[in-house]
Amino acid sequence: MRRCFNWLALVLVVEFGSFMTDHVCAQDAAVLSANSISSDDPFQWLEDVTGDKALDWVRQRNAKCQSVLETDANFEKLRSDILGILDSDARIPFVSKHGDFYYNFWRDRKNERGLWRRTTLDEYKKSDPKWEILLDLDELAKAEKENWVWGGADLLRPAYDRALISLSRGGADADVTREFDLVTRSFVQAGFSRAEAKGGMGWIDRDTVFVYSDFGPGSMTSSGYPRIVKQLTRGTPLGQAETIYECLPDDMSAAGFHDDSPGFERDFISRNIAFYNDELYLIGKDKKLAKIDVPNSVNKSVFRQYLALELREPWSVGERNFVAGSLLITSFDDFMAGKRQFDVVFEPTPTTALSSYAFTRDHLIINVLEDVKNRLYVLTKGQSGWNREPFKGAPLFGTVSAFAVDADESNAYFMTSTDYLNPTTLSYGEIGTQPEGLKKLPNFFDASGLTISQHFATSQDGTRVPYFMVAPKTIKLDGQNPTLLYGYGGFEISLTPNYSGSVGRAWTSQGGVYVVANIRGGGEYGPRWHQAALKANRLRAYEDFAAVARDLVTRGVTSKPRLGIQGGSNGGLLVGNMVTLYPDLFAAAVCQVPLLDMRRYNKLLAGASWMAEYGDPDIASEWEFIRHFSPYQNVKANVQYPAILFTTSTRDDRVHPGHARKMMAKMESQGHDVLYYENIEGGHGGSANNRQAAFMSTLAYTFLKQRLFGK
Repeated sequence: MRRCFNWLALVLVVEFGSFMTDHVCAQDAAVLSANSISSDDPFQWLEDVTGDKALDWVRQRNAKCQSVLETDANFEKLRSDILGILDSDARIPFVSKHGDFYYNFWRDRKNERGLWRRTTLDEYKKSDPKWEILLDLDELAKAEKENWVWGGADLLRPAYDRALISLSRGGADADVTREFDLVTRSFVQAGFSRAEAKGGMGWIDRDTVFVYSDFGPGSMTSSGYPRIVKQLTRGTPLGQAETIYECLPDDMSAAGFHDDSPGFERDFISRNIAFYNDELYLIGKDKKLAKIDVPNSVNKSVFRQYLALELREPWSVGERNFVAGSLLITSFDDFMAGKRQFDVVFEPTPTTALSSYAFTRDHLIINVLEDVKNRLYVLTKGQSGWNREPFKGAPLFGTVSAFAVDADESNAYFMTSTDYLNPTTLSYGEIGTQPEGLKKLPNFFDASGLTISQHFATSQDGTRVPYFMVAPKTIKLDGQNPTLLYGYGGFEISLTPNYSGSVGRAWTSQGGVYVVANIRGGGEYGPRWHQAALKANRLRAYEDFAAVARDLVTRGVTSKPRLGIQGGSNGGLLVGNMVTLYPDLFAAAVCQVPLLDMRRYNKLLAGASWMAEYGDPDIASEWEFIRHFSPYQNVKANVQYPAILFTTSTRDDRVHPGHARKMMAKMESQGHDVLYYENIEGGHGGSANNRQAAFMSTLAYTFLKQRLFGK
């Protein structure tokens, strides 16, 4: 079983190091007082997430937003259509294999919170598989009077008769863990459990688990994540669990993991200092830790006999020099014994980057982005190194990925392929053979008159910035096309072509042009693309986005009165900055679960964990550059801004809803054209179920259509 030990993959599925050297002189080291900030912020009271005064304010803005958007003649039809897409039984039930069964979590109209279920491969291949229901979350929520949202399950090998199930209230990052018996289909009385907190619990064996959670005062980092890893034996009170590791209070987090690959069972500790800055330790039989001695920026993965190292910075070992973005493979045992012999299985070029990789029993699949288009290759270890061949049956355009069905047992794989107009297809195959189509998403909108094209804009510093455009085949380049420009630009996240029934139904099939910008800060060209927009260079991401907007106007695709933008989370910060820095480029903006107050972001929820991306506003020299991309501080009363819709969630315990609340309050007080809606439930995704998701999407698209389509 492959184990990938980087923060993004293991500790949190976050939508969100640094290439700069943090040199702080004596005057820069002065820490700015949080108290001095509060006196200058008349809306800081809105940071009281569940306070009566703040929630009354929220409800008033929600009511105004609903009165403007829900009364639109097309609102209810669009909401119903989007909910129908999200609830459709024709969606692909993606599965993961454990033992003889294939497991899936499923939500639809009848099962709002969802079903955890399983089936066999033969049954799964049928158009209408028979499923064995293991847990009905709606029934559980009803019985326990809790708004449970599914967080996942860790199954115990080799019998797979027990699972550690994670559940959150309303979709928050903080969750609980409870032991579940798959034979009786019930939670184990007095079994392993973890109280509500950010963290996790994972199997070591039937009677032992790793647990990293909130153990009381001092047990969480400044980012709000666990800093202590314990080993808990069945029947032992949590307070008496053995402490295995403690990271520093200013680190991001610590976690413990067990690799259950037969014949290669190992235990590991991960110390996560910051994004793309972590240490991995092998736990010895004597409980002593042996560090995997590579630079902290390296993404480290262990699979059976192999250690895989994905470099984010250049690395020299002996007389060999490896470039950033390379993927190296070596023997794990040899490496731990001190040997430093590596096979370079991928090395980037100016137009290529490693998107992902996956081991099967005898092969390695690498997924390469070539100008933001996926290319798959199969590598096989031979006497003279790794032999590379094209992946059979992979399409040449769109977003394509392949991953092992059960890497420890076979060379079988699942492959998915999709783009903006072609619904996702799931295929099954064995390495070296043509894949067999298993499932295909239906066409949720009429794409017959649409086409996809890729273009390149030139940013302010001359950088070539790619973007995808979905538009009518017969588009008139007269500047009158309603156009929605979407972006993210952070944390090395790549935006590749993806089928969205909601976007198609609400926008492109209705005459709107949809554009996705692959700006710096993302991962479209590997670590260098991400690092080019870190900290003091953050404005490059916004310059790239502005360049794409201008290119659309120059080409005659659209014009300011017809151009809108959208983004969430770090993409919400992008939208906030585009509004405040480039108000003349756009007519409308949808800013979702955003960061906006960069003066205080590191003091709000998980904000401190993102300082490697943005910088530390409490260091004077770093605030000097951060202030230029802090929308809350930069919005002014005497500027004409695009119309803005802010959306967020009360239950978001990752990006504090105070960001959106305060920005809304400030802009509202200055007389700007703003609307606001806050979902009282739903975590960082903004919704806790399909019904809420459909409503939030309908708000956004109705707002954009009102502003951009015209009369």
